[in-house]
Amino acid sequence: MIGYTGRVTGKIGAGLVGEVLVHVPERVGSEAFLAYLAVPGEPLPLGTQVVVVEYQPPRTVFVAPLTPLSAGG
Repeated sequence: MIGYTGRVTGKIGAGLVGEVLVHVPERVGSEAFLAYLAVPGEPLPLGTQVVVVEYQPPRTVFVAPLTPLSAGG
């Protein structure tokens, strides 16, 4: 699960348990997980693209927002 990406479907923030849909290639689809912020900070609104940084079976993940890659040059 660590390193998989997904999107927020239920707002995640300090003191809030949110929800994310994580793309799970082995299962050929996406699955819903309870989600917490991996690092305290700003809440993650609906639709935010995230990456899983910690997984606690069976259905809990800690996520961080995906940051766009900066253009080299």
